[in-house]
Amino acid sequence: MWIPTEHEKYGVVLASFRGTVQHGLPLEIGDTVQILERCEGWYRGFILKNPNFKGIFPTSYIHLKNAHVKNKGQFETVIPVEDSVITEMTSTLRDWGAMWKQLYVKNEGDLFHRLWHVMNEILDLRRQVLVGHLTHDRMRDVKQHITARLDWGNEQLGLDLVPRREFSMVDPDEISVTELYRLMEHRHRKKETPAAASTHHLFVHVKSLMSANLGEELEVFFHIYDGRENRPLSERFFVKLNKSGLPKSPEKTERQCTLFVDLGSSDLRKDVYIVVHIIRIGRMGAGEKKNLCSVQYRRPFGCAVVSIADLLTADSKDDHLLKVYACNTESEWHQIHENLIKKANSRYNLSGSNTGLAVALQLLHGDIEQLRREYMVLFTRGVSITRKLGFSDVIMPGEMRNDLYITLERGEFEKGGKSVARNVEITVYVLDIDGLILKTHVAAGSGEPGGDEYHSLVLYHNNSPRWAEQIKLPIPVDMFRGSHVRFEFRHCSTKDKGEKKLFGYSFVPLMQEDGRTLPDGTHELIIHKCEENTNLADCPRYLKLPFSKVNLPSNNQTLKGTKESFWITSFLCSTKLTQNGDMLDLLKWRAHPERINDSLSKLKEIDGSEIVKFLQDTLDTLFGILDESSQRYGLKVFDSLVHIINLLQDSKFQHFKPVMDTYIESHFAGALSYRDLIKVLKWYVDRIVDAEHQDHIQQVLKASEYIFKYIIQSRRLFSLATGGQNEEEFRVCIHELFMSIRFFLSQENKSTSPVAQTQAVFLRTFPAVYGELLKIFTVREVAGFVRETLGSLPTAVHADCLEAVKLQCIAKTVESQLYTNPESRCILLPVVLRVLQAHMQEQRDLVMCARILTSMLSLIKKEEENGTAEPVVSEEVELIVESLLGVLLRTILEISNRPQPAGPTMRLQFQDVTGEFVACLLALLRQMSDRHYQQLLQAFSSKDNLRDFLLQIFTVFRILIRPEMFSKDWTVMRLVTNNVIITTVLYLSEALRKNFLNDKFDYKVWDSYFYLSVIFINQPCLQLESFSPSKRKRILEKYGDMRVMMGCEIFSMWQNLGEHKLNFIPAMIGPFLEVTLVPQPDLRNVMIPIFHDMMDWEQRRSGNFKQVEAKLIDKLDSLMSEGKGDETYRELFNSIIPLFGPYPSLLKKIERETWRESGISLIATVTRLMERLLDYRDCMKLGEVDGKKIGCTVSLLNFYKTELNKEEMYIRYIHKLYDLHFKAQNYTEASYTLLLYDELLEWSERPLREFLNYPMQSEWQRKEYLHLTIVQNFDRGKCWENGIILCRELADQYESYYDYRNLSKMRMMEASLYDKIMDQQRLEPEFFRVGFYGKKFPFFLRNKEFVCRGHDYERLEAFQQRMLNEFPHAIAMQHVNQPDQTIYQADAQYLQIYAVTPIPESQDVLQRDGVPDNIKSFYKFNHIWRFRYDRPFHKGTKDKENEFKSLWVERTTLTLVQSLPGISRWFEVDKRELVEVSPLENAIEVIENKNLQLRTLITQCQSRQMQNINPLTMCLNGVIDAAVNGGLARYQEAFFVKDYVMNHPEDGEKIGRLRELMFEQAHILEYGLTVHEKFVPQDMRPLHKKLVDQFHLMKSSLGIQEFPAYVRASPVHFTNGSPRTCRNSVPNIISPDGGRGVARRSLPSYPAVNRYSSSSLSSQASNEVSNITGQSESSDEVFNMQPSPSTSSLSSNHSASPNVTSSAPSSARGSPQMAEKHKHSRENACLSPRDRPVSAIFPNPMDPAQRAAPHQIGDATLPRSDPNLSAPDKVRPTPSSWSLDSVKEGAPSFSDSFGKMLCPPVPPRPPYSAGSSAKNMRSQSPVSASRSPQKTTVPPFTPSPTECQSTSLVSNSPVLSGSYSSGISSLSRCSVSEASGTELPAGDHPAHPLPPPSTLPNSVSSSSDEPIRRENKTPPPYSVYERNNPRSRPVPLPHSLSIPPQADPPALPPKPHQLRTGSMKLDGTSDPRVPRPRPLPRKVSQL
Repeated sequence: MWIPTEHEKYGVVLASFRGTVQHGLPLEIGDTVQILERCEGWYRGFILKNPNFKGIFPTSYIHLKNAHVKNKGQFETVIPVEDSVITEMTSTLRDWGAMWKQLYVKNEGDLFHRLWHVMNEILDLRRQVLVGHLTHDRMRDVKQHITARLDWGNEQLGLDLVPRREFSMVDPDEISVTELYRLMEHRHRKKETPAAASTHHLFVHVKSLMSANLGEELEVFFHIYDGRENRPLSERFFVKLNKSGLPKSPEKTERQCTLFVDLGSSDLRKDVYIVVHIIRIGRMGAGEKKNLCSVQYRRPFGCAVVSIADLLTADSKDDHLLKVYACNTESEWHQIHENLIKKANSRYNLSGSNTGLAVALQLLHGDIEQLRREYMVLFTRGVSITRKLGFSDVIMPGEMRNDLYITLERGEFEKGGKSVARNVEITVYVLDIDGLILKTHVAAGSGEPGGDEYHSLVLYHNNSPRWAEQIKLPIPVDMFRGSHVRFEFRHCSTKDKGEKKLFGYSFVPLMQEDGRTLPDGTHELIIHKCEENTNLADCPRYLKLPFSKVNLPSNNQTLKGTKESFWITSFLCSTKLTQNGDMLDLLKWRAHPERINDSLSKLKEIDGSEIVKFLQDTLDTLFGILDESSQRYGLKVFDSLVHIINLLQDSKFQHFKPVMDTYIESHFAGALSYRDLIKVLKWYVDRIVDAEHQDHIQQVLKASEYIFKYIIQSRRLFSLATGGQNEEEFRVCIHELFMSIRFFLSQENKSTSPVAQTQAVFLRTFPAVYGELLKIFTVREVAGFVRETLGSLPTAVHADCLEAVKLQCIAKTVESQLYTNPESRCILLPVVLRVLQAHMQEQRDLVMCARILTSMLSLIKKEEENGTAEPVVSEEVELIVESLLGVLLRTILEISNRPQPAGPTMRLQFQDVTGEFVACLLALLRQMSDRHYQQLLQAFSSKDNLRDFLLQIFTVFRILIRPEMFSKDWTVMRLVTNNVIITTVLYLSEALRKNFLNDKFDYKVWDSYFYLSVIFINQPCLQLESFSPSKRKRILEKYGDMRVMMGCEIFSMWQNLGEHKLNFIPAMIGPFLEVTLVPQPDLRNVMIPIFHDMMDWEQRRSGNFKQVEAKLIDKLDSLMSEGKGDETYRELFNSIIPLFGPYPSLLKKIERETWRESGISLIATVTRLMERLLDYRDCMKLGEVDGKKIGCTVSLLNFYKTELNKEEMYIRYIHKLYDLHFKAQNYTEASYTLLLYDELLEWSERPLREFLNYPMQSEWQRKEYLHLTIVQNFDRGKCWENGIILCRELADQYESYYDYRNLSKMRMMEASLYDKIMDQQRLEPEFFRVGFYGKKFPFFLRNKEFVCRGHDYERLEAFQQRMLNEFPHAIAMQHVNQPDQTIYQADAQYLQIYAVTPIPESQDVLQRDGVPDNIKSFYKFNHIWRFRYDRPFHKGTKDKENEFKSLWVERTTLTLVQSLPGISRWFEVDKRELVEVSPLENAIEVIENKNLQLRTLITQCQSRQMQNINPLTMCLNGVIDAAVNGGLARYQEAFFVKDYVMNHPEDGEKIGRLRELMFEQAHILEYGLTVHEKFVPQDMRPLHKKLVDQFHLMKSSLGIQEFPAYVRASPVHFTNGSPRTCRNSVPNIISPDGGRGVARRSLPSYPAVNRYSSSSLSSQASNEVSNITGQSESSDEVFNMQPSPSTSSLSSNHSASPNVTSSAPSSARGSPQMAEKHKHSRENACLSPRDRPVSAIFPNPMDPAQRAAPHQIGDATLPRSDPNLSAPDKVRPTPSSWSLDSVKEGAPSFSDSFGKMLCPPVPPRPPYSAGSSAKNMRSQSPVSASRSPQKTTVPPFTPSPTECQSTSLVSNSPVLSGSYSSGISSLSRCSVSEASGTELPAGDHPAHPLPPPSTLPNSVSSSSDEPIRRENKTPPPYSVYERNNPRSRPVPLPHSLSIPPQADPPALPPKPHQLRTGSMKLDGTSDPRVPRPRPLPRKVSQL
């Protein structure tokens, strides 16, 4: 039986549990569980991170922990009873864990590893805390370390800042908002700017001295030196080095490491240096030979300096190699470091090139105790302390120090009878009072222990040596009296014995007889001469002698006159001894009572450090004097006391305040002093008003805190001693004192007057007195003093500074102990509020006001927590609300709207004050109860006042919600803010309903309310979906979902509005829509019905809801692009799935209305738009590939254009698409995209407003700018033909304005584009068909197929890989069959990719023999609508001996909605056509293509276009070799046998055609061999001979003896000369020497279908491929040659040659083997060459229906008004006519009949067609007859400036331009195109021979000859043409329609000049005088 648990509530999982039992709950190790019930070894409960899923688990798997249960019962929550730091660590580490893995995924390796180390460190520390064995101090350190690490990690991961107090997280509900703000601010500041340490320390570690010539031991001395003042700042650190230059005692680290302590911030300057002096110990001369002398001397070696400032910039632990400079002249040794600092190093030698002292230097910051904790290792292993000379910046009480520093400066010695100067060495001893040497009290420096004596340097032969050596004498205080220092002087002989002979001595006593120590400074000591054997042990004898020349009596001329002297400098640093006689006199005042007056006067002159040394003794002295003779010395003692108290205010001595406090509490014994102190203080206060000089009085008032402390303590001592006598007298004295104070405070003065400054001084110190007064007086009495004192200040104060001080005084009062008492608070609060209100109203001293208010409100919260009586707190809140709420709101508004100050410090202060006021407002509102709100609202006297208040508070709330109000990571503060806001709004909404509805309706207040609500709901910090589960859970538990609460409130308020709702339509549609986009189901269910309501009310008012619709769509676009909304939102609108909630979906509600049809239509539109917008939003996310973004933008752009008719949106998305293309370097697509906008504009002067990045300008200027940009991009994209058309149009515009400068530039640009066409190489792109199947694809791709234009050099494998990278979850399909429905409906992504072959439209250009490949390449791959894919298969049984018999081809033709390239790299497939090509037709195509390839190569060879002849050689070899081996014979066996002819009578003509082609191929080969022989190089002659022999074999195998006549009159046209002279489209046979033949007919061929050759005939597939592609085609031309088709006999067993392969499409290398089953494995993503579709191997001729289809007449001449009229109703085409000179003799009847046959009725215009006649004329006009240049009669073209360009890209005429007058028709069609042409069926083509394409009649003819000539040129097709009329292009005529043999060659067509008439013509017969219509106004007129 399951029993609810009582104590077992919370546990941690010890081992993972799979939960395989029924109702089992799977558990992971480390999970925390909440236990609900127990039953026989099992618990039932849930994991805390997923409370919705409950189950059972074994008790043995759980470790129980103590926990506190809240809300016992069904909704109980469990809080573990453990240290809050542990709880925080656990939850934080869990959150970090998930994010840490993401760092790895995002490749943020550095942070990943750093976080890993920190997490491990926290886990280790957590273990230490949990074990519980730490000491209290250590626990504190560990917790501090943990919280620092947690904060670091949170900051790095962008998590929230955690407010803490004493390392524990703070519950925001348990503290005041003001206190919460302060905690957050403190932590934020700490994070931003760590406080600069005032104390610094230099760590020095000596490593070694590197030098080549050592050999002697060294002593190294470090000290810190002030280069500005030229004095040492520290004592010396001394290290001994051995002969190798390494420390002598490596095991004792304290001998090689030191810490220079207590450096102030002022010491870290550039001119403060570390100076190193190095002394060698050895022979006198460094290079002396070793002799018997064993005496060692200390001799100079070198010096090094380094600036401390260098250490601030260097890495903290860098090793430094200090350059050591040797001193050449020993007389300068004392100042070598100064010279080095002055950069005078040139006079010194470096001790060696590689000499240097290796030391580690590191600056450490903070006090020494902090360093001991942080650098524990440093102190545990040993480090010596090197002190500063003198005290540190801050002297600590209790610090013991007694160091005497003596510097051996210099000496003056006589020769002493020697011929050379002496080598003087000094020995220093310290002797005590008994004359005994003090052991170990002479130290050369820190680092080495002190010795008994010290030996100075020896300077060689120098009678005036300067040593500048500092020694330290750490003599105990008690041994100072009577001690002295003795200096013995010896001459060091350099003779063999090396003796040191004593010749004199000096001494100096350390303390004078009066107890003063040796004064600091330089002392000139007398050198007493003595002999070598003099006994100096008898100290009393020589101590009687004078020691200093200063102290010599005037009669002692003997010693005064001596030249020998010795100078030392002494410096005492002692906390116990003094050198000051005045100080000693004061302390010994009883001995000399007559000196008391003098001593008290001189106290002010004594150095502060001397006074604090003897603080207690000095105070005892002062109060002793006061007690004994108060009348005489009272005032002086008081002044001295004031001086000492104020001395302790100095930062250097402030740490002695506790010493004084301790003295007052424990040692002060002046029980009678209070009377004198009060009397003197009152005397001073009474003199304030009249005194001229206020300085001394101000000093007295500054010390008032401690004076009161002495007064109160003295009175307490007196009361204790006397049992409380004279109490009344004391009270009267104090009251009188305060009356005097109040009197002087009440004086009104100017701010500059001394009295005002004295008042300010008193107010600053006054709050410190409260605590002392409370020791004797009651709380109410003290509060009364304070109230009266503060109240005595004049109300109209002129002094600003006094006002500020008054406010500071109030602040300290509020923060004082006095104010915390409720009794005193009720007395003081009115005073405080009055002052605050006055300041805040005038916006003065806001920082201080905020501080005061913060303290007040924090206190109220604390009182409430402590259970203080509710009425007291409530009354205080009421008072504050009444006085300050209004002014507080105004203040926040003022400072928020103020411009922020410039300086960073000021800005911080500004932000602080704003934040503090906000926190105060929130704290106040949170403290307000129902009663307070009621009183507040009732207090307003009029509706206007209430209205102003509501508007004010709503505005302030909007400010509080701003993201910049708090730092990004202050989520805790934001949530508290929101909680307060929603609570307040709930109270205020009632007032809104009561006071501002019905007749009293106020739109402004309601609008402000709704606006606030919307902003509130949309805050980022409330979007719980974006938070981690644990954070979301915490927020929901504490506050619930505040968005839903506010949503319900909006709905409730909306329902109350009634007919006033109309005021908010459509204004509130956008904001409410924004709310519904929040992915919170409850909120949506609440908000969606408001839209229904809006539609209903709008319908009632207007009869429609167009406004609602327009606003909805505009807002949806802007919101979705910001990343809001999701899939379920669309469903909410559309009711795709049933919704559960209080409201039905919008669609269901609409279905009940009378206006449901228009409503449902709106919902459908919005839903479709949303689908696209959602896709767009998802694609625009960071990291998405450009392909997706572009496709999605195109989809959306088309939707805005075709369905929504939103021109502005359409243009915006055009530019977004342009930017995407430009960024992806798709320059051609970028041009086409920008053209869409260009087409909306006209060449007019209409002004356009500023839009996107365009300035305000005329329409003409913008169109010009667009044209230039588009041309530039076409140039970059190598689409020069398109750029030329725009150049021409611009040129015409410039010409019409006579802007010849720009016209010239434009013509030059056009010329440059022509040059680029001819000179630059263009890469030929691949095209790929991609099918996107499955529901997981975005809407714009789902279950659609596209054709994509590949990138440069991109082949099938690369493209497939790219697509799979773009769609990483997609599965690549391994077959090319159309997928079935299961694939379409699958919840997955399937990609089907294969290569397709483009079918060029401009066949006439491609079939001209003389057109260079550079030009043809454009027409092969541009403006392609149709693509083909061929799949070979065998029908029936396969003939193993001859597979050609049954080889069929399944040909799929894909027609796109738009031509490629266009505004995207891919377009959707609009139509699929499937035809089967019979084996015979296949054979014809194969041979046709091979013949065409041969012709092209022969032509190139003849016209010298080939650099070498190899391609022709290989092609001839391939064809002849294949034919010899049975290629053509296989076709003969298959199709020429009797059986085939009998069984296929319908194929008779085709068999004849095949036979002709075979003969033709033989003839071409024969001709090719003739040309080959002419150009073949000598080394290839044997190959040529072999080819000729094989060709004869081939002819004989085919049975050819003589070519038939029709073959001899072959249409092969081999021209001589340049391509420019080869414009004839009529093929002629020309002899190899250039003779002319006769043209004949041939079938059309499609040269652009393939990239590399294959044999036309083959017996076996493998032979064929090896014969053809096995040859290496190295020439560039081979890549552009006309490819031949292939059949399945072209097996992929043999790969193509490298050269061929590199240029050929990857898809063109093999035929697919159809898989029997669909294979969807991702591993086989790319089709292998064998499995690849063979579209690129097969030829691309039209099917038989297309082959003979004549040119269609387009709809260019149709009017644009009615798309539904049939063509004949609109226009009658002009009759076509022959216009070729070459057929003048031809029969007219034939021409006419042919013209009629080729001109069927004009097909109906597609509904979206919008092209100009000029465009269509250009796009359909066939190639006219051409003449050779020699015979032409057309005069040279001279441009005329008056001519107009009729074939411009965008017409001048509004009727012909790409834009309509309004609505959707103003947009050019770009998304959907439909076929408009008709094609004749296969059987309809004429059987008799027809004229060639060159003789084709013009489809739109003109009465004059010029337009015909103009239209003869086949123009570069252009996007506008195709978009407007995709199917009205000319279908090229078959080559079989050739001119009869007897006809003359046709004339060369004239150059394609522009029509130069004055205006654009609508058709060939238009009247040029027709006036140009005015452009109609458009919908969006200013874009």
